[in-house]
Amino acid sequence: MSLQRRAFVIGGHISPFIGKNHPDFVWQRHPDFGQRDNPTLEQYISGAVLGALDATDVPASAIEKAWIGNFVGELFSNQGHLGAVVAGAHPDLLHKPVMRVEGACASGGLAFASALESIQAGADVTLAVGAEVQTTASARVGGDYLARAAHYARQRDIDDFTFPALFARRIKAYRAAYSLTESELAHVSVKAYANANKNPLAHMHAVTMTHAHAAGEERNAKFLTNPEFKDFLKVSDCSQVSDGGAALVLVSEAGLAKLGKSEHDAIEVLSLAHTTGNLFVDGDPLIMETTVAAAERAYAAAGLAPDAVQIAEVHDCFTITELLMMEALGFAAPGESVAQVIDGRTALTGALPINTGGGLVGFGHPVGATGIKQILELHRQMKGHCGDYQVGRSLEIGLTANMGGDDKTAVVGLFANR
Repeated sequence: MSLQRRAFVIGGHISPFIGKNHPDFVWQRHPDFGQRDNPTLEQYISGAVLGALDATDVPASAIEKAWIGNFVGELFSNQGHLGAVVAGAHPDLLHKPVMRVEGACASGGLAFASALESIQAGADVTLAVGAEVQTTASARVGGDYLARAAHYARQRDIDDFTFPALFARRIKAYRAAYSLTESELAHVSVKAYANANKNPLAHMHAVTMTHAHAAGEERNAKFLTNPEFKDFLKVSDCSQVSDGGAALVLVSEAGLAKLGKSEHDAIEVLSLAHTTGNLFVDGDPLIMETTVAAAERAYAAAGLAPDAVQIAEVHDCFTITELLMMEALGFAAPGESVAQVIDGRTALTGALPINTGGGLVGFGHPVGATGIKQILELHRQMKGHCGDYQVGRSLEIGLTANMGGDDKTAVVGLFANR
C-alpha cells in the first residue's frame, strides 16, 4: 500500500490469551468447572475496545470508523454480524461505520489494513479490533471448524486435524531438503515458551518447555492419523487454541493533533502490503510464496531492506512456520533460519528478536486477534512497556507478518519508532 498520508499507532489493549493449560481457563478438570464461565466473544470484543480507548485516553466519540477481524464467530460462538458488537461496546460508538473483515488467521491484519486505507482516504481517528473464541467445541470439532481456512472440499480429508497435517507436510519437505532434525526444530518451541513464561498475558505463561520434551525425547504426542505426515508433527510444534481479544487506535498526523498526542507516543506505519494466493492450488511447501510477495512489496514501499529490521512479530502457527517466515521475509537464506534460532539471534537478547511475547506457540492464537496483537507488541516493545520480556535496547524499525490459511493471505507491515 502506497501511503499518501502518514499514519500512527498510538497504542491499544491486549486481553490475556487463555485456553487449556492456562490457570484462568475453566475446563472440565478445573476446580471452578460448573461454577463460573469463560469470557464470551462479545465480552472479549467489548473488553478490547474499552481497554484500547482507556489505554490511549481516546474518547469513543473521536472514533470515526472501526473494523473487526474475526474468522469463525458463527461456528464457535453462534454469532456473526460483529461490527454491531463493536458498536455496542460504548454508547458513543453507536451509528459509527463498523465492519467485520475475514481472512482466516490474517483477519486481524486485514482489519488493520482496512483502518489504514481509511486513513489514506481521509479519516483521522480509527479503531482496529480482533477477537476469537475457539474453546467452546472439542478439539476434533474445532479442528473441523478451523479447516474452513483451507480449501475444505479438497483438503478436509487429509486428516481429522487438517491444518496440523498441512504444516506437517511442510516439515516433511523441509527435513528432506535441508536435513532438519527434530532436535533442531525443538529450539523454536523452547524459545516461544521461554518468552511466554516472561509474559503475563501469554496463554502458556505458566507452562515450561524443555528441549528434551520439544525434541520428543519425552512423551510428546504425535497426534495425526495420516500415515504420511504423522511422524513429523508433535503437540509442542503447534500454536495454542486460545480465546482473546485485542484492539488498537490508528490515527493520521491530524489525528495526533486532535487527540493532543505527539509522534513520540506512537509508532509510524512505514508501509503495509496485503497479498492473496490461490486457494485451489498447493504451493511449494518450502516457500511461503504469498508472504514473499507481501514482504517484497512492503520493503519496496518503505525503501528498506530486511537488514534494517530490528524486531519482528511473525506468524508461527507451527514451529516450521516461523522458520519459513524468516526465510520469506529475507532474514535468512533457505534452510538457514534454524541456525539463527539455535545461536540465539532471534532470542530476546539477540540481534533480531522474533516473537518476543511467545508468538502463536507461546502467547497463543485467538485467530482474529493475532494480527492486531502483533502490531501492539511492536508498539509495546518500542515504547519499553514489556516488563520482564522487554528487549534491552532502543528499537527503531519493526516488522509484522500475519498469515491466513496455508499461506493464502498475507499482511506484512513495517513500522518506525518515533
